[in-house]
Amino acid sequence: MSGAGCRAECTWKRHIAEQLKQRDRVQRQAFEEIIQQYNRLLEKADLQAVLSERLQTERNDIQNRHDLSPGADGSRSDVLLQEMAQMRIRHQEELTELHKKRGELAQNVIELNNQMQQKDKEIQANEAKMQEYQQRITELEGECRELRSSLQDLEKANQTLKDEYDALQITFNALEDKLRRTTEENQELISRWMAEKAQEANRLNAENEKDCRRRQAKLQKDLADAAKEPLPIDPDDDIEVLSEEAPEQPGETSPGRAASRTPRRRSINSYGSSPEGADTHTAPCTEVRVPTTALHVFDAHDGEVNAVRFSPGSRLLATGGMDRRVKLWEIVSGHCELKGALTGSNAGITSIEFDTSGSYLLAASNDFASRIWTVDDNRLRHTLTGHSGKVLSARFLLDNARIVSGSYDRTLKLWDLRSKVCIKTVFAGSSCNDIVCTEQCVMSGHFDKKVRYWDIRAESIVQELELQGRVTSLDLNADRTELLTCSRDDLVKIVDLRTNTVRQTFSVPGFKCGSDWTRVTFSPDGSYVAAGSADGTLYVWNVLTGKLDRTLCKQHSSTVNAVAWSPSGAHVVSVEKSSKAVLWSDL
Repeated sequence: MSGAGCRAECTWKRHIAEQLKQRDRVQRQAFEEIIQQYNRLLEKADLQAVLSERLQTERNDIQNRHDLSPGADGSRSDVLLQEMAQMRIRHQEELTELHKKRGELAQNVIELNNQMQQKDKEIQANEAKMQEYQQRITELEGECRELRSSLQDLEKANQTLKDEYDALQITFNALEDKLRRTTEENQELISRWMAEKAQEANRLNAENEKDCRRRQAKLQKDLADAAKEPLPIDPDDDIEVLSEEAPEQPGETSPGRAASRTPRRRSINSYGSSPEGADTHTAPCTEVRVPTTALHVFDAHDGEVNAVRFSPGSRLLATGGMDRRVKLWEIVSGHCELKGALTGSNAGITSIEFDTSGSYLLAASNDFASRIWTVDDNRLRHTLTGHSGKVLSARFLLDNARIVSGSYDRTLKLWDLRSKVCIKTVFAGSSCNDIVCTEQCVMSGHFDKKVRYWDIRAESIVQELELQGRVTSLDLNADRTELLTCSRDDLVKIVDLRTNTVRQTFSVPGFKCGSDWTRVTFSPDGSYVAAGSADGTLYVWNVLTGKLDRTLCKQHSSTVNAVAWSPSGAHVVSVEKSSKAVLWSDL
């Protein structure tokens, strides 16, 4: 047996001995008086027996004397008889008293016996409890041993973890120092890279200016050559002579000034074409042609293509991708020919928008900024920074002097292009995926499944509309009375802006929204809706009937990210998650 077991056994034996001594002291004190009374009672009984024997002896002596001297002394015998009678009375009284005390003592004995029995029961109950407690003590001692063993194991594990923590802390400090040095190097590299990008942008702008001057010189030469040739003039021709306008002073122009200038009428050169760089506006769309055929399938960018947009006159097509470029295309004889690339973004393009004149192009990007280029010379004019997250959508307001941008940082910002500063910032509460604008209202679609209507003047929410899924796209019809929405629950809906209710819902079993920035579009007259699916299929619904009109497939090999319908109604372009773009028409 171990030392701990011996100590435990000696402890409980000592405890039992002390309990027995305590019981002996308590019980002996309780019965000690009874035993003394009982002993006195026995002594009195013995005394009574002695007195009885003495009385009997005296009685016998008197009788003997009386027998020996009968009648000798009658008076003396009478005295003796009186004494004997008195003695008998005393003895009787003493006997009565002794019987009384005996009865009392007997009653005390009975009571004490009852108390003894009760104490015996209590002792038995205490002994049972002691056994139970002893068993509990044994169990607790076993648990204590197990807990001591577990504590030792935990102390060892804790020491091991502490050693590992110290080692990890040392490693963390080293990595933190390395991260700090790497961050400083990264900042230095970014600064150098930005300086080189600025030099490259200046170099590109200089080359563009030289190219523009060469084109202008060639055009002037062609015009001079054409002017030297005599041309027959038909008197019936309606020719308007345009006065030459003074050339613009070199420097940066803004969309605000472009919108405030009076549009010039298109002049005709000797080749019968418009001057290069001007976006001719066509008449309002009278007939929309629903696409049926892929006219041209081409690689638009080096990576994913996120955005596509037609210019207001349908002459140019702009695409933006993850290769950080915006490319301008011209549709010639059913093919898209590259006309130029707009550079300057430091991350992928997420949204594209032309101003109403087609002179400026606005693009939002993942580098937390929005940029504006002039279309005629492909020059970067403005870079608007201030968001703390990637900018997912940016739109011109109708005055072309302000733009609104929505970001992943859950804010919307209103920018004034005249002062080139942010004039308002509104916290939307959720990431903004797309924006459309009317005269004084901005509609934004958000990650929290809500479409919010903002009053630009009050910076407050006018109304809200909650959909069933995250909102990925918004578009307005030509009358700006209906809002087209697309959400991640694979539903395309038309919302009546006058009542803020869903008027129509479009869905088919094969249609699936492929990303959080999937863009859908109205046709120019608002009669059709076009949307791309995750399986590469393009769906066209008829708004009047509410039914699916066309299903165009087998051209895209990945998710369709965006769809654009030309303002003339003749072409539709869809771009996908890979590098491909498809030009559609009904030819």
